[in-house]
Amino acid sequence: MKKVFKTGLIAGIILFIVSYGGLFLTIKFIPELFVMYNNPLFNSDGSRDVLFYLHAFIISFALSWFWERFKTLFKGPFLLRGLEFGLVYAIVALLPVMWITFSSLDITIVMVASWFFYGLFQAVIAGIIFAKINP
Repeated sequence: MKKVFKTGLIAGIILFIVSYGGLFLTIKFIPELFVMYNNPLFNSDGSRDVLFYLHAFIISFALSWFWERFKTLFKGPFLLRGLEFGLVYAIVALLPVMWITFSSLDITIVMVASWFFYGLFQAVIAGIIFAKINP
């Protein structure tokens, strides 16, 4: 369990930095995507903002546990193992969640696709980190 916590914490810190930096880069280079968020569905009073920032750690700890349980199924060099891990997570978890989200909320396919690829990117980065430090 100590290994799961350690790798989850390391991945969480890295994902937090990458995700936060990616947010600024996306706003700079794809601002039209963020215009879609001018929707009452996404307005918050700020009381739960900390939950948004903790997301990188929540997903990292969950993926770290998943990695520890199933790492023997992923073969090859660490980059390939990380990529395969991210793809498995995206197909098994993200795709169904994005499907139900799109079908039940008044949001665009572009928005859902951006969430899907963001989650895939996070899982691949976490998988590469796990494959490197916890083979």
